[in-house]
Amino acid sequence: MPKLEMSKLVEKMDLKNLTPDVGLTDKYLTDPDVNRPALQLTGYFEHFDSERVQIIGYVEYTFLETMDMEKKAEIYDKLLACQIPCLIFCRSLQPEPMLLEKATEAQVPIFLTEQKTSAFSAELIRWLNVQFAPCISIHGVLVDVYGVGVLITGESGIGKSESALELIKRGHRLVSDDVVEIHKVSNETLVGMAPDITRHFIELRGIGIMDVKMLFGVLSVRETQNIDLVIRLEDWSREKAYERLGLEEEYTEFLGNKVVCHQLPIRAGRNLAIIVETAAINYRQKKMGYNAAQELYKRVQENLTKNS
Repeated sequence: MPKLEMSKLVEKMDLKNLTPDVGLTDKYLTDPDVNRPALQLTGYFEHFDSERVQIIGYVEYTFLETMDMEKKAEIYDKLLACQIPCLIFCRSLQPEPMLLEKATEAQVPIFLTEQKTSAFSAELIRWLNVQFAPCISIHGVLVDVYGVGVLITGESGIGKSESALELIKRGHRLVSDDVVEIHKVSNETLVGMAPDITRHFIELRGIGIMDVKMLFGVLSVRETQNIDLVIRLEDWSREKAYERLGLEEEYTEFLGNKVVCHQLPIRAGRNLAIIVETAAINYRQKKMGYNAAQELYKRVQENLTKNS
């Protein structure tokens, strides 16, 4: 079963630890969902999803304030006895000292965030789904081009990193070079990111390793990006027939999800960065309902009809 270190949750969501005596090194999350323990605060613990992150919002907090101390102590004991991974209070709502003491005894961390409950829950679920999604690692370069996630693949040394560098100089953003981690967030969405150890670095043969973030600034990189388009670089061959019109899309598959894929032959004099930019723009245009190849085909058919 996949698991996520609790410390990563604290760092990513910028949480304040209210129970510093509870160690986080051996704490892990095993479920990508969250729970607001409304029914549990009334005493109903049947079918309780205790393995999820537990979130206390304004409604739960004000409900607790209506209870007397004896009843609250009973609810806290039952809740903490379920070995929940953590308890997060939103809107900077301060838990009372009794709960902090009991949580420290039970070794259950309690965190605090300033964010509103709904917005915090939505962002937390989105991030956890990415972290727990099925994942593979492939050899390639992932770049954000006009908001389109372009995954550039091909044999080693064919020019993937050089193309990415030119795109970065033209104002686009690097996600990952050399190794791309692909997470299947849903049946429609693949999210790519870089391994922690190589994040923001790019390798150029003959020069070495460069830190893109330091060289070109924070606007030249991003942490994650949906994978919308795959461009596969290959050596140009006279014997192979390459797509000329683009009437039918070709696809490649990762983790069961299909992604539009273009085979791009490499030949002296071709500006790969401009071609990748154009492919990204064309992809966006098709998503907005306009297909240049179909428009050309339509015009040809209309012209043939007129002349017949």
